[in-house]
Amino acid sequence: MASSHSSSPVPQGSSSDVFFKKEVDPTKHIRPVQSLPDVCPKEPTVTDQHRWTIYHSKVNLPAALNDPRLAKRESDFFTKTWGLDFVDTEVIPSFYLPQISKEHFTVYQQEISQREKIHERCKKICPPKDTFDRTLLHTRDKSRTDLEQVPKIFMKPDFALDDSLTFNSVLPWSHFNTAGGKGNRDAASSKLLQEKLSHYLDIVEVNIAHQISLRSEAFFHAMTSQHELQDYLKKTSQAVKMLRDKIAQIDKVMCEGSLHILRLALTRNNCVKVYNKLKLMATVHQTQPTVQVLLSTSEFVGALDLIATTQEVLQQELQGIHSFRHLGSQLCELEKLIDKMMIAEFSTYSHSDLNRPLEDDCQILEEERLVSLVFGLLKQRKLNFLEIYSEEMIITAKNIIKQCVINKVSQIEDIDTDVVLKLADQMRMLNFLQWFDLLKDIFSKFTIFLQRVKATLNIIHSVVLSVLDKNQRTRELEEISQQKNAAKDNSLDTEVAYLIHEGMFISDAFSESELTPIAIDTTSQRNASPNSEPCSSDSVSEPECTTDSSSSKEQTSSSVTPGAVDIMVNEDMKLTDLELGKLANNVQELLYSASDICHDRAVKFLMSRAKDGFLEKLNSTEFITLSRLMETFILETEQICGRKSMSLLGALQSQANKFVNRFHEERKTKLSLLLDNERWKQADVPAEFQDLVDSIADGKIALPEKKSGATEERKPAEVLIVEGQQYAVVGTVLLLIRIILEYCQCVDNIPSVTTDMLTRLSDLLKYFNSRSCQLVLGAGALQVVGLKTITTKNLALSSRCLQLIVHYIPVIRAHFEARLQPKQYSMLRHFDHITKDYHDHIAEISSKLVAIMDSLFDKLLSKYEVKAPVPSACFRNICKQMAKMHEAIFDLLPEEQTQMLFLRINASYKLHLKKQLSHLNVINDGGPQNGLVTADVAFYTGNLQALKGLKDLDLNMAEIWEQKRCGV
Repeated sequence: MASSHSSSPVPQGSSSDVFFKKEVDPTKHIRPVQSLPDVCPKEPTVTDQHRWTIYHSKVNLPAALNDPRLAKRESDFFTKTWGLDFVDTEVIPSFYLPQISKEHFTVYQQEISQREKIHERCKKICPPKDTFDRTLLHTRDKSRTDLEQVPKIFMKPDFALDDSLTFNSVLPWSHFNTAGGKGNRDAASSKLLQEKLSHYLDIVEVNIAHQISLRSEAFFHAMTSQHELQDYLKKTSQAVKMLRDKIAQIDKVMCEGSLHILRLALTRNNCVKVYNKLKLMATVHQTQPTVQVLLSTSEFVGALDLIATTQEVLQQELQGIHSFRHLGSQLCELEKLIDKMMIAEFSTYSHSDLNRPLEDDCQILEEERLVSLVFGLLKQRKLNFLEIYSEEMIITAKNIIKQCVINKVSQIEDIDTDVVLKLADQMRMLNFLQWFDLLKDIFSKFTIFLQRVKATLNIIHSVVLSVLDKNQRTRELEEISQQKNAAKDNSLDTEVAYLIHEGMFISDAFSESELTPIAIDTTSQRNASPNSEPCSSDSVSEPECTTDSSSSKEQTSSSVTPGAVDIMVNEDMKLTDLELGKLANNVQELLYSASDICHDRAVKFLMSRAKDGFLEKLNSTEFITLSRLMETFILETEQICGRKSMSLLGALQSQANKFVNRFHEERKTKLSLLLDNERWKQADVPAEFQDLVDSIADGKIALPEKKSGATEERKPAEVLIVEGQQYAVVGTVLLLIRIILEYCQCVDNIPSVTTDMLTRLSDLLKYFNSRSCQLVLGAGALQVVGLKTITTKNLALSSRCLQLIVHYIPVIRAHFEARLQPKQYSMLRHFDHITKDYHDHIAEISSKLVAIMDSLFDKLLSKYEVKAPVPSACFRNICKQMAKMHEAIFDLLPEEQTQMLFLRINASYKLHLKKQLSHLNVINDGGPQNGLVTADVAFYTGNLQALKGLKDLDLNMAEIWEQKRCGV
């Protein structure tokens, strides 16, 4: 075999291989076209191997590129490829590429010189192995080339001749058939196949021998070190045997006694556990009698704590005890009974607290009892106790009103209770003062009722918040303890010695002594709880007497309620922070609900009295008194409960709207009657109206108090003096000013009706303007009052009255603006519209006065003739009418307005005179007619300027002549 140690190594420098039948040309690396060697040819003959096929038709690239027509061999590749047409051209250097010289590499050579020196030094230290590497590389390439001749089927990992397909592929027996006279041919094919297989075997053996020769040193070293390894194993075995003997002696001398002591300690601890377990069973056995005792004294929280502790002990520490198999269900039934008892007890407490006499000064009834009930209900998650309290509040509010009505009716002798049976009918028989006292009494009782409800709910709220605060603090302490335990666990030594005997850990024995102080603390905490029985009076510690969960749940902390009552906050409340927060909000909402209940009952009381229209018939003083009482009650309840209830406020607003409607209708009707009876003559001004106007000027927009003595002695004045100006007015306007002040005073007394009053007052002022226009300008007073005609004095008096109202509109606007919200300022535009309407009305009256004189001028001047005598009768009549006009309006209108009015009248006069002169063809030529006209005009001018207040009036009479004829 070629794999033996005597095999010669593979020759490495030889140019020929003795193992191959045919020499391989190393210069040819052309891979055969056929994918598999012809190991099993279809016709295995020697002559077929040298038969020419199409695959032999191949030439090299230089031969294909040579042109035989050329005289000499071309050396240029482009000429060879593209022919003689290709011409070499010189490439012009690019202007964008710099010329590179050796100076450009100077910096690089300086940087790399140091690395080059290091490289040269390393080459000297480690000489190259080029010869060996080249030889080895040549050998590897030769081996790889040889192995590539071996078919791939022999290299497969699952190669096996017992497989029929593999066997037929290697030895195709179907080609070796002696029949048909082909014996010589089959023998030649078999011989060729055998030679090829032998050749493949030789290649594989040579490569195996080569690989073994490369690792021969490792083989010889393994053989020489085998004896040393056997000696080392023998010595190790002897050392292990000696170590085992020593360990057995140490175990016998030093460990057996100590382990015996540890086993005795474990036995003692087990006995203590059994003893304490029996004591715990005795304590649990006394649970039901103790619960009965606690329930007899209404200690619901203590009884529930004891039941919870006992159930936890049964589930964790006494689980599986046959004698206690029914105790858990009995405790559950007892807990359900306690739930019902607490609900009934809280209902009784609520009834007693809310229905006790309101004259009692005590705000809270049995505060300790309330705190205990609330804690018990919270512990059992009975959160519907607030609904019980809410229902009791509704019943109490009804009873308060009923009792107040009964007490008030019993004091009135005029009411026969035998005839009038219904309490509501008896209440409606009260007059305003009696009913007002009754309402005041109800409001005072409701105030006391809300104060008591608030005090009770504050206690409940404080209990809920204390439980919530305790839960948060407990959670924080648990997080801190977990962090400390994690740090402590990391500091402990984790290597624990394992005790083979009985499979125990030594650390278990020592941990018992470490757990003893913890158990003492836990047991003492349970014994200190007022709601649980002590485990034992013995001083022996018992680790399992209480568990961590039970001890943590039974720990309590004391806090103080607002009533200075110490309360014990139990950690086992079973309520989340979200539930407690929601419950606290519900308590606050219940206080709001109490306020709403009182307001709703008050609204029903008001509505029952308003059925016969009683409230709508109240005068202004009575309604204002009632409104102030209701606003005071609303404010007090808001201060107590922290939120304004809207039901009573809405009822007040509704009644206020009705009052405003009635108030406005009464005054509008009164104004309508005054206007219908007004004869539009100047009226005397009583002293009280002058005082009223003076108080407005002083900034007091209200009705002044009556002065009985001084008012009777003062005589009425002819005109009304307002800030130095005289106003001649009719009696209706004086009363209108008083009505306006009533509106303003009503706004001060009832601020909630400001917007409605503004709208109604605007309507009243518009009504006065439109109605006075109908009566005077529209001549409605002729039919309504029976006036014969509407005189210029009536018109002037009407204009002056309107001016007085316009004077006070800014004052009224400022009064309302001070009492409106900024978002309501847009309503003030009503006063702007009213002012514009009044000014338009005044202008129409002035136009009417001018129109009267205009028609008079048209009538008189149309008959004017330029002839003697001078002045003519026409101009005398005109001057007479002008004097009457002046006499009618001068004492009524201010001087400035009178002058402006006469200027307009004079302009109308000049227009008509100019028209008549043009008709008569009278021109300004200095002739007789011109002289007559000039004399008449001078007479007119003299009479007009002689009137009072018109002396300085610029009449400009030259405008009566046509300008185009001035020079003729």
